[in-house]
Amino acid sequence: MKITKMWTEIYRWKRNKPIRNGMYTYSDAGLNVVKIATDEGITGIGLGGGMTDDGKVFQAIGAQFEQVVVGQDPLNNEKIWDDLWQPKLIGRRGLTTRVISAIDNALWDVKGKAANMPVYKLLGGYSDSVPVYIAGGYYEEGKGLEDLAQEMEESVSMGAKAVKMKIGGAPINEDVERVRVVREAIGPDIDLMVDANAAYRYYDAIKIAKRMEPYDVFWFEEPVNPDDYQGHKLVSQATSIPISTGENEYTRYGFRDLIETRSVAILQPDPLIMGGITEIKKVAALAEAHDLPISPHGNQDIGVHVVAGVSNGLTVDY
Repeated sequence: MKITKMWTEIYRWKRNKPIRNGMYTYSDAGLNVVKIATDEGITGIGLGGGMTDDGKVFQAIGAQFEQVVVGQDPLNNEKIWDDLWQPKLIGRRGLTTRVISAIDNALWDVKGKAANMPVYKLLGGYSDSVPVYIAGGYYEEGKGLEDLAQEMEESVSMGAKAVKMKIGGAPINEDVERVRVVREAIGPDIDLMVDANAAYRYYDAIKIAKRMEPYDVFWFEEPVNPDDYQGHKLVSQATSIPISTGENEYTRYGFRDLIETRSVAILQPDPLIMGGITEIKKVAALAEAHDLPISPHGNQDIGVHVVAGVSNGLTVDY
């Protein structure tokens, strides 16, 4: 089998109402897609990390990578990944790695279609069903505590056994009250995650973590800047709430360094950003060797295969 063509498709649309987390406001939503055609009639579809621009940079990088990919055997995903990821020429992180992620995810789609098997089986087939949490709880104009509670109750009514909400975009006292209201709304038996999107300095993250402890928080996600490994460590040492992070980390090398700090309880690699399924399976193995679970961040269509395919998959982000 040979790759005959590769191209990108960019989709953008306006949200009905902008949503905000601890750091950013999102007025638009979108998908960056790479498609890979083969001489056997199989076309692989791969999603890449979201960007807020019009996608022209993503497409330009994709056009350069097409020259590397076309003519290769799509089943040789390890070789293609290595051919694409040349740090001196491409860059070690950022947009280029996000495009590589989309290409790699498309190659795994080709693999699954060629084998007539779901990708989670190709990854190891550890489980035929996996737990899921519903991510939401954003800040919105005019959205009060009652609206937030109603949103979380609706998520639980869909069958979710866990929900996630945003913090870090309001004063600490206000956010603690939001956490209290959500916990009361969903009851004691539903897991509650909170996500700061790196909004805090380590000392404020410690302050709010201690204030949230009575509300049985399942994890505290991205409390500080992704590169502040020592800040993560200080926060983790100061609270009983498990710390999770990883959606802004890149490749197995970044996760190797993050794991070595022993400051994070749950790793959240994003297969649309950090290098694709080929790379995330290596991170999963590295995490497994340190008795750490992974919970892939972002798109559930890929995350469900990762979590079901490895032994240390924790839950799917929906």
